[in-house]
Amino acid sequence: MNASGPYNTNAPSPTLEPITNNGFWPDIDPSAFRDEERVTGVTDVRIRQSLRAATADINRQLADYQCEQLDAGRMAWDAIPPEPWQSPGDIELLYLRAVYAQAQADLLERYRDHSATTKGDERGEAKDLAADDYRADAREAIAELTGRRHTTVELI
Repeated sequence: MNASGPYNTNAPSPTLEPITNNGFWPDIDPSAFRDEERVTGVTDVRIRQSLRAATADINRQLADYQCEQLDAGRMAWDAIPPEPWQSPGDIELLYLRAVYAQAQADLLERYRDHSATTKGDERGEAKDLAADDYRADAREAIAELTGRRHTTVELI
């Protein structure tokens, strides 16, 4: 493969327009997502769509927390004081981690192999497991951001 192929980590990423958020949480930079998460071989349109859907989902999950912050007079994420266990910048980091993980889960599910072979089925199952891991990462980032415990209990 030549040096400009999709797996060359030194190749510059195209600059994509930021996704405007709801005014409380930070805007989302698709180029930063592509670089930080090492997303290759995915169209710009698909990246934007996954990030927009992920942003809407994470914002919905954080709606009560956002309302609490607004009621406390904090009009944006950067006015939220970090908890004693957090470092400066953790709130933005955890928010972006949740959005990026949710977008990664979406991309993995959408780009599953459509092969009917056993090898294709195995790759698809591995991608499903990875998507589940990304969703768990998003839940943990939200729990950390809001100060909730990470334990999830499910009845079987």
